[in-house]
Amino acid sequence: MLDAPPVKGCRVSAPARLHLGFLDLNGSLGRRYGSIGLALDAPSTDVHVARAAATSASGPEQDRVRQVVERCRAALGLAGHYRVEVSRAIPPHAGLGSGTQLALAVGLALMRLEGLSLTAQQIGDLAGRGARSAIGMAAFENGGFIVDGGRGALDQPPPVLIQMPFPEAWRVLLVLDTRAQGAHGDRETQAFAALPPFPDALADRLCRLVLMQLVPGLKEADLATFGAALTQIQGIVGGHFAAAQGGSPWTSPAVGELLNRAGTLGATGIGQTSWGPTGFAFTPSPDVADRLYHSLVEDAKARGLQIAIVRGRNAGATLVTD
Repeated sequence: MLDAPPVKGCRVSAPARLHLGFLDLNGSLGRRYGSIGLALDAPSTDVHVARAAATSASGPEQDRVRQVVERCRAALGLAGHYRVEVSRAIPPHAGLGSGTQLALAVGLALMRLEGLSLTAQQIGDLAGRGARSAIGMAAFENGGFIVDGGRGALDQPPPVLIQMPFPEAWRVLLVLDTRAQGAHGDRETQAFAALPPFPDALADRLCRLVLMQLVPGLKEADLATFGAALTQIQGIVGGHFAAAQGGSPWTSPAVGELLNRAGTLGATGIGQTSWGPTGFAFTPSPDVADRLYHSLVEDAKARGLQIAIVRGRNAGATLVTD
């Protein structure tokens, strides 16, 4: 039997994700956070990695790319060098999981080039991702709607409790404010540390909303039930995080104003992903999404915002070898 020819290069496309809220910011039961998320079909991060005489990066996010490559080389004892080309990148610090998806995409390509088999969780550990949430890693692996169980006493990413398909007909309106950025890095760490205590009663309420309304609504493709639960979850979590966002649940108040208008026009499940500034709303069909888009787009332009219609993605990242 002939050996397979060596892989010359790898192309990886990784999906964006929404972070839809937390389950328990109190932690009195021994687990903290617990995240709700959804993989999206757009935007995406697309990279090509090949062996080279010297390590280099081109395209968006070059500094991040070099950091990921060097961390992987050091952790795995890789002696080679690589050329990384980023042809498209999820907007950074917009609440769409850009850092995690870039790290996993580059890491997966490196693993495939070197004939190594590591899970997304293991690659995320190497790249320093997944400190509070497993949503990004689960979205990268299999897509869909995801709930994780939060961080416990063990020093490892949270366990994925639910991962299920998202209804094909539903659409998501994304509202982006390219002038603002969500908290990240040291600022994010400081913001979490400065948050006030989270009441047990609110953590109880969040868990009940997820288990008895949000997930059943999704399972039965009942958008009204799903959306009502998500709007409540976002109200509770956003109200708590307002202390770190200038007193507002929205990093970009303009995004919040536009999405509140979307709610009066028929959208539901309205909120902000992670630290924003990107906001979201859900619709039951492409036709409703198109109608809302055309009703809101001029207002969005006047506010300096962008609107996109996207779908949930029920598959993980893709990899193609040269």
